Amino acid sequence: MKMTDVQVSSVANLPTKHGNFLIQSFKEGIKEHLVIMSKEYGSIVNVRIHSECLTGDAIGSIKCDCQAQLNFALDFIAKNTGMVIYLRQEGRNIGLLNKVNAYHLQDMGFNTVEANHQLGFASDERTYEIVDFIFEYYGIKKINLMTNNPDKVGQVNIEIIDRIPIIVGQTNENKDYMAVKKDEMGHMI
Repeated sequence: MKMTDVQVSSVANLPTKHGNFLIQSFKEGIKEHLVIMSKEYGSIVNVRIHSECLTGDAIGSIKCDCQAQLNFALDFIAKNTGMVIYLRQEGRNIGLLNKVNAYHLQDMGFNTVEANHQLGFASDERTYEIVDFIFEYYGIKKINLMTNNPDKVGQVNIEIIDRIPIIVGQTNENKDYMAVKKDEMGHMI
């Protein structure tokens, strides 16, 4: 990805219930991603790469642990410095319409992976090229990655010093979803 292929916004202040941050947006084609960051961070940056989940992040669905992970990351960087890279990759990058169709299939008894397969998608369609661009843009060389997803560890082209687990958000409504993430997708939870 070339610098000329991505539009970058100005930096702005964003006060939140988690703390005061800076934000900057990166537009890649039609997708607009957001970086939420502390005003300062060290040479090893605490990073959460978070894929959009409208139903969880904005509406508060308890079918997943997405909002709980996002809240954990924002609280963590407010206290310890770092950044959240918020990627517009709804439903593991299948889009909102297909995510709702996957929810329907889950209501019929399919798990999250099976539902994606029924719709003709891989278990996880996300890509991370923009993340590499963002790291390069900020001159970041080393990170502590907040994730439970081993695939994410292998997807980013940067030195990962430490993995910070995010063990949050288990509910009666998402226990099967969490089991699939652990048993079928290898998440470290």
